Amino acid sequence: MFSLLMGFWNYLFSKAEVHILIIGLDYAGKTTLLEQLKSRFGKKPGIPLDKIPPTVGLNIAKVDIKRTNVIFWDLGGQERLRAIWSKYYSESHGIVFVLDAADEDRFAEAKVALDTMLANAELEGIPILILSNKTDLAKAKDLPTVSEALGVGAIPRSHETLVQAISALSMTGVEDAVNWLIEAVKNSDRFLVKQSRG
Repeated sequence: MFSLLMGFWNYLFSKAEVHILIIGLDYAGKTTLLEQLKSRFGKKPGIPLDKIPPTVGLNIAKVDIKRTNVIFWDLGGQERLRAIWSKYYSESHGIVFVLDAADEDRFAEAKVALDTMLANAELEGIPILILSNKTDLAKAKDLPTVSEALGVGAIPRSHETLVQAISALSMTGVEDAVNWLIEAVKNSDRFLVKQSRG
């Protein structure tokens, strides 16, 4: 009886913990997104947006979203730093891939980075949120153009995938997209298996 009550108590009051990687090319707006998420969902405000430097290495934030402890790892996107992305794959439950929708000259480079990431076996079945950022800028390309440039249609069906237009600065579209990812992660086989192993 006691174990049944403890199980019910844990079900009601414990929170799942998920690890989400935020990756993409440098200057895509990953750290701006992270700081905005900290401000929106965290207990303390993020860095002022005009003071955010390019990420060299790793930024971490822990926030509470939908009764879930979410740990975001924001990894540097410079070419020389992309090799470290794979060091975090095995511990990740979901991926946020951020693209600067206003920098069409780098779409091909972003596709190579995304394809390289997807080729890694450690990410099999992981949910992927692709954020087309900076859509508030006049030069930003629309979602169909971004999706085609990144080859979204060729992403294996084992990855539940959403492509969302956002502005990290204004948070337009961000909350809905992140809520989708948290739900996708919590329903993914990868997360459920890790939870059962405990």
